[in-house]
Amino acid sequence: MTRTARPRHYLMCRPTHFEVSYAINPWMDPAKPVDTDLAVAQWERLYALYGELGHRVDLIDPLPGLPDMVYAANGATVVDGKVLGARFRNAERAAEGPAYLEWFRARGFETRDPEHVNEGEGDLLLTAGSVLAGRGFRSVADGHAEAQEFFGRPVIGLELVDPRYYHLDTALAVLDGDEIMYNPEAFSAGSRAVLRRLFPDALLVGGEDAAVFGLNAVSDGLHVVLPEAAVGLAARLRERGFRPIGMDLSELLKGGGSVKCCTLEIRSEFRSEIRSENRSEV
Repeated sequence: MTRTARPRHYLMCRPTHFEVSYAINPWMDPAKPVDTDLAVAQWERLYALYGELGHRVDLIDPLPGLPDMVYAANGATVVDGKVLGARFRNAERAAEGPAYLEWFRARGFETRDPEHVNEGEGDLLLTAGSVLAGRGFRSVADGHAEAQEFFGRPVIGLELVDPRYYHLDTALAVLDGDEIMYNPEAFSAGSRAVLRRLFPDALLVGGEDAAVFGLNAVSDGLHVVLPEAAVGLAARLRERGFRPIGMDLSELLKGGGSVKCCTLEIRSEFRSEIRSENRSEV
């Protein structure tokens, strides 16, 4: 199969204030040392890679006191130039939603302040035909309904059952159009049946690759950027005609995130005019 890379538009946040000072997922342990400088260096390699692949990356300024703001994917969901803000379940992250929404609002996007809990692209992933929506640990069904009404696209709810995979983007990734990969064991029996019915040709990923966050990946239709420890998954992606690119984001994994968590996709025909002096610098 011939694969084609398509230029993407991403938003990222430099982990200037990254630390693990609280625990709101099984990956976080405040007792473990965190090297912020190393986290920044790993993040900068990911940021540079996107540029090398021909993608546009804008930056939002990191705010003191919000160590998880680096996980930009959780900050909002953008479809057709419309931005649904995030509303976080945990108080520690509550201020991130308004910060991201203000970034988009200041640049002329149509925005919506959410009424119900949704944690952005952490739990809302766009395929060609629908929005796949995770629930069970963070986002809620009412948040899914709100997304469907705002975006005007069908939203398919999926129940997550393993606390290690507390967001959908840790258990499932969209590779291209309606082509996905996912870890079946992260989902309830009913949700597995839905996924089999909707995506019979999906790439099924086992526990070894899932446990190193191999599914927290970003694809442009050809290149799949994923944690370098997911070597088995990388080999299987090559068999399907993709070009996997492994990245070391081990320091950021201490906060429960990796490649996709650091990458919010801005999907639209909308083109905001952002003058160079208004863009953040790494």
